Amino acid sequence: MKGTLRCLGAIGTAFVLAVPSAHAQDTVRVLSYNVRHGEGMDLVVDLERTAAVIRTLDPHVVLLQEIDSAAGRTGGVDQARELAARTGLPDYAFGRFMAYDGGAYGMAVLSAAPIVETVNHVLPDGEEPRSALAARIRPLPEGPEIVFVGIHLYRTAAERLEQARTVVEIFADEPAPVMLVGDFNSEPGDPVMQMLSEHWTMQAKPTGAHLTWRADTPEVEIDYILYRPEARFEVVDYRAIDERMASDHRPVLMTVVLR
Repeated sequence: MKGTLRCLGAIGTAFVLAVPSAHAQDTVRVLSYNVRHGEGMDLVVDLERTAAVIRTLDPHVVLLQEIDSAAGRTGGVDQARELAARTGLPDYAFGRFMAYDGGAYGMAVLSAAPIVETVNHVLPDGEEPRSALAARIRPLPEGPEIVFVGIHLYRTAAERLEQARTVVEIFADEPAPVMLVGDFNSEPGDPVMQMLSEHWTMQAKPTGAHLTWRADTPEVEIDYILYRPEARFEVVDYRAIDERMASDHRPVLMTVVLR
């Protein structure tokens, strides 16, 4: 599903959008964020708090994991649409994993530029159904189209490896640059990351800004942004953001110069 917001308001909800800062003309800021359906470390669902984190980081493209769509546990809200409105990133798409609590559960992409095409590719099932949400976007007016692929691999090591192999197969013949973004539930050196690193570049985050879960006292690194071909990207910043409350994951931000 895909929608473009023309009016940045919400019925019965008051909020103020931040004015985006001027990006460098040749840079693209990509954000990965497992938002746990807006539920923070205080167990309160607060989409405005989630949106505030995103606005502060001023990304061009955001790949979100653990998003509800019209689910009872989060008040029947279309969270992708609501976060698009609250962040000022007007184009969005939701990628459904499965039906959940009267609605659906999955991932989303938010974009400042129009989304040209989205495909929600089904991956091998684990304990829960999984997919890879691919969004083709031209983030810079004079730049190339990039395929941003959101993933949330789950749950056992064997299931994640099979899902990752399928991702490799799906995008093996994609001629455009591809960024693979999300919650991999795998640490550096795990078979999943070793295998994916044969097909995408896996840049190391700086020491002290690499752990992503849990947000308040992070112990492991499981959220990443990978890219290919390496020659098309110059990474100028890549780190986990020290945000400790809005979700149980820390957001991960990558800034690249497109060659």
